[in-house]
Amino acid sequence: MHTTALKLIDSDLPEKWQEILSDLITDPKELLQFLELDETKLALGSDALDQFSLKVPRPFARRMRKGDWNDPLLRQVWPDLLEELSGPGNSFDPLSERDFNPIQGLLHKYHGRALLTVAPHCAVHCRYCFRRHFNYGDNSPSREEWGNVLKYLAEDASIEEAIFSGGDPLALSDRQLAWLIDQVSGISHISTLRIHTRLPIVIPQRVTDKLIQILTESRLKVVIVVHCNHSQELDKETKAGLSTLAANSIIMLNQSVILKEVNDTSQILIELSRALFSCDVLPYYLHLPDRVSGTAHFQVSKSHALEVLGGVRRRLPGYLVPTLVQEEAGNSSKTRLG
Repeated sequence: MHTTALKLIDSDLPEKWQEILSDLITDPKELLQFLELDETKLALGSDALDQFSLKVPRPFARRMRKGDWNDPLLRQVWPDLLEELSGPGNSFDPLSERDFNPIQGLLHKYHGRALLTVAPHCAVHCRYCFRRHFNYGDNSPSREEWGNVLKYLAEDASIEEAIFSGGDPLALSDRQLAWLIDQVSGISHISTLRIHTRLPIVIPQRVTDKLIQILTESRLKVVIVVHCNHSQELDKETKAGLSTLAANSIIMLNQSVILKEVNDTSQILIELSRALFSCDVLPYYLHLPDRVSGTAHFQVSKSHALEVLGGVRRRLPGYLVPTLVQEEAGNSSKTRLG
């Protein structure tokens, strides 16, 4: 059992996370008007938008630079016409996740850990998402169907870590999240719970006293891996939420994706690592983009990524340098590069 949870910094934030999650920007015209961008220069992929809708939380949109089509946060969420161009080797399921999906709601690719798709939705639609074509309809168990997943975990004593993913696990209600954590905690050979989430970045109001209580009352060692690609994503509220999680004995890591014309320079990644460390989050992975259909315009070559990371390594201590990795279908682990 962890020690008593510390109180949330700035707990009287004016907006509740549930309200923000239910009032996302989903209309491209609204986003353009908010950012004071000229609609006549609309580089919108209508087919791309139909296949993968626009979702932008308003706190995240407020961090975008107005009047700037090249804003790095806007580029991550804008359904660009370039998404409709196919790239070489791109596919709907580049990691062959369907081959590691033995039962509804569970992916089991690597030894010692299993991933649960605990939520079918996210707060933000990142256009480079490797699961943008994932079949969430077949991987959203009911309470009763979660029993099959828990039985699978209980019967495989080699599984020591449960990973909550999705979608975004923190898009769940507190009640459902607490119930799932409690169920996993009841499996004796599981000692670690890892939560992959973008909510504390895009909706920092999600970090509440109730969430802290849920996470710290479990017997499991809790690791949260947030997903932040650019230091501009980290405003005052976001930093406060991340620091609060870390202050409550939760291990805080970050994984990024290196994206063309978003963060593919050494200076941008250096600034990101420093900003993360200032709120007690350590860089963990820097992913090469997965070759998902619709994401070719984000692709960065392996040689360029290695060059960029080399520049980071020359200027930062090792603990602030993320590991460059590439995930390849069928491999027993992520491939570390360089």
